[in-house]
Amino acid sequence: MSSKQKTVIIGAGGHAKVIIDILQHDSSIEIIGCTDKSEKPQIMGIPLLGDDSILPTLFADDIRHAFVAIGDNKLRYKIAVQVEKLGFTLINAISPFAYVAPSSQLGSGIAIMHNAVINAEAQVHHYAVINTGATIDHESVIERACHIAPGTTLSGNVHVKEGTFLGTGSKVIDGVTIGAWSILGAGSVAIRNIPESCVAVGVPARVIKQIHI
Repeated sequence: MSSKQKTVIIGAGGHAKVIIDILQHDSSIEIIGCTDKSEKPQIMGIPLLGDDSILPTLFADDIRHAFVAIGDNKLRYKIAVQVEKLGFTLINAISPFAYVAPSSQLGSGIAIMHNAVINAEAQVHHYAVINTGATIDHESVIERACHIAPGTTLSGNVHVKEGTFLGTGSKVIDGVTIGAWSILGAGSVAIRNIPESCVAVGVPARVIKQIHI
């Protein structure tokens, strides 16, 4: 009898491809398929099982683990909560090529991609994405459903609040807080706090518009 965790992946786009690649390195996980509206038969050799309406049937068939592989923060958060309400346990997808400090704290349903670094006493909360080569330094906090894009650098004691997106190659200096559901543009450098629900870009980063959630 297999002791592997039978897991369904929700989503079948580019983000899901990276998640599949990571989970295929984990001998404790068996990916049974993906859910998506696409009519493609498979993704990277993993069968597409149908759209999300099939999830209750999968749960009834003793598939009890899931991963929400959707890049959009708001949608990932919404679906993750729905999937948990169905009874699924959300697993983590952590690359074997990432470094995660033993003193860090991790939520559930998170992705930590290849060459990412989570340093001492950092916190990564539920449904967050720490993308390829991103670094989260000591005692920083990444709240629920954030997405830290590839190559982003966070110094120590940074606080990124719920649902925020930090663009590719952006940087945040020590002690800065980025408000909930904001966007820090690619290549931008945050040297002071950024308010919630806004877009900030540039070096140094400045708010250019508000976001209406």
